[in-house]
Amino acid sequence: MSKGNGQADVRMIDEEQKQKETLENEIPAAELPAADTGDGFEEKSADQDRPAVAVAENAQDSDVKKLQAERDNLFDRLARLQAEFDNYRKRSAKENAEFREFAVADAARALLPVIDSFELAMKNASSSPQDLRKGMELIHKQLQDVLRRLSIQRIPAAGSQFDPHVHEAIEMVERDDVPDHQVVDELQAGYRIKERLLRPAMVRVAKKAD
Repeated sequence: MSKGNGQADVRMIDEEQKQKETLENEIPAAELPAADTGDGFEEKSADQDRPAVAVAENAQDSDVKKLQAERDNLFDRLARLQAEFDNYRKRSAKENAEFREFAVADAARALLPVIDSFELAMKNASSSPQDLRKGMELIHKQLQDVLRRLSIQRIPAAGSQFDPHVHEAIEMVERDDVPDHQVVDELQAGYRIKERLLRPAMVRVAKKAD
C-alpha cells in the first residue's frame, strides 16, 4: 500500500467518526413514557411517608397513655373498695358485739324479778311448807314467762314419740302398755330458741319386750 493511500484511509476514518458524533448529538436519548394518572398508582417519596409514620406513633403513644390512665383508675378504685370493706367489717363486728351486750342486758333485766322472788322466798323459809310451795310455784311461773319473752320454748318430751333431733335417750325401758319408741319419762327438760336447739331433752324411751 502506498503512502498516499494510507493518508486517504486515515481521512476517511476521521470523517466517519465526525459523522457518528454528529448523529449522536442530533438524536435525543430515549425517554420513559409518562406515568398514567388513571391507573390508581401514586408515587410517593420517603419524605411523603414520614408524616404518616409520625401520626401512627403519636396514636400509639396516646393509646398507651390511655391504658395507663385506666389502669391507675382501676387501682385507685380497688384501693377505695378495700378500705370501705375493711371499715364495713370493723363496723359490723362492733355492731354485733353491741347487739350481744344488749341482748344479754335484756335477758338479765327480765330475770331480775325472778331473783327478787327467790330472795323473798329465802327470807320466808321459816314459813309453812304450803306457803313455801306457793312461793316456788310463783317463781317457776315467772321463769316460764321470762323464757317465753325470750322466744325460748320447752321441748315436749313425756308421752311424745322419740325424736333424735330434740331428744337424747338415756335409757331404754321395756314396756308393753305404750307404743314402741315412745318417751315414757323426762329426766331433764330440753329447750330451743325459735327453731334452734339449745339443749336436747334427756329421756327414757319405751321398747317392746322380745
